[in-house]
Amino acid sequence: MKTLHILLSALLLGSSMTVMAQDEAPKFTIKPTGRILMDAAAYIGGNDDAEAAGDTKFVNGVGIPDVRLGAKASYGKWKAKIDIGFSYGKVGLKDTYFEYDFNSSNFLRGGYFVPQWGLNSETSSSMKPSYEEPTANEFFNANPRLLALMWQYDKGQFLAGTSIFAEAAAMTENAVQMGKQAWGAQTRLVWRPRHADGDVVQTGISLNYTSPNSDDHDGFAYTANFPSRVSKIKELSATVEEARGSFKLSPELLFIKNRIALESQYYYMNIARKNGLPSYHAHGVYGMFRALLIGDKYCYNHADGGVATPKKGSLEFVAGYSYVDASDHKAGVIGGIANDVNFTFNYYINNWMIARLRYSYTNVHDRQVENMLPKRHVNTLEARLQIIF
Repeated sequence: MKTLHILLSALLLGSSMTVMAQDEAPKFTIKPTGRILMDAAAYIGGNDDAEAAGDTKFVNGVGIPDVRLGAKASYGKWKAKIDIGFSYGKVGLKDTYFEYDFNSSNFLRGGYFVPQWGLNSETSSSMKPSYEEPTANEFFNANPRLLALMWQYDKGQFLAGTSIFAEAAAMTENAVQMGKQAWGAQTRLVWRPRHADGDVVQTGISLNYTSPNSDDHDGFAYTANFPSRVSKIKELSATVEEARGSFKLSPELLFIKNRIALESQYYYMNIARKNGLPSYHAHGVYGMFRALLIGDKYCYNHADGGVATPKKGSLEFVAGYSYVDASDHKAGVIGGIANDVNFTFNYYINNWMIARLRYSYTNVHDRQVENMLPKRHVNTLEARLQIIF
């Protein structure tokens, strides 16, 4: 009887361990994702002499500048995401990648996505607290979504993301069509001695090197639009030919104290050129003051190294400034000098809906580009209702 009791106990223990192992086995999950942005915009000024000069006029109106449908999937330490975007009748892939999580602090991601580079780049285009991204970030980070392989480390006081990539055109053209593919590498290094919710002190720097990626792979073309998607009009344009490569650096700062947040990023770019031509230099900066008029303290997003989306029911006020000097007369590239001052109210209705209202004053001068006025300014009033899940 004693022997039988021991055998039964062993069988029961083995069965329970088998059940536990089955319970702990990885499960495959899939979740649909999507977003809809609905915008309305009115423009004051900005059209003086535009028609006579052959430039595009600002037109008041409404639009749906972004619709996306996709899915996220996970299985154990593996993750995947695919996003398809629809913008004014154009269809294209957005985030499309696989990811392997080694542990809670390290992962490797490969595919088409936005690699770590700067504080602002890690905020989704629809979740920019200033409604639209700062002109400085749009100009210097002209192709934020890249065909890349990235390793990211996130633990304690440190965040690091290092990537190697091919140019974004590799997603729409094969290598024969392109003739040659541009490549590059970049990294973001962050130190955050304080990173608790409501109490953040963070500094960091991002570095980037890219080989020429223009159509003939002999230069670079950097552009930025006026900060509105209802009327899409070019604000800055710098084309640099006979280039060897582009080097960019961008230091960043982030402070959070309860319901107040401050963030800023500086950009510097140097493009070395062939045949004794002078290098092209450009620089810019943006700063942003954020305050929760209604709601709890700001929280910290570890994975992105930035401010987390405020909780539902929060009302936020944002004041921002962006400056870009894309004109280098010595190099013969007169891309423009732009300033933008903006004020935005964001109401986080619930976990899926956000209402935004923004006013901005934007001016640009020192341009020498076809079909663009050398000087131009505009006052813009915009409203947006967005649904995201």
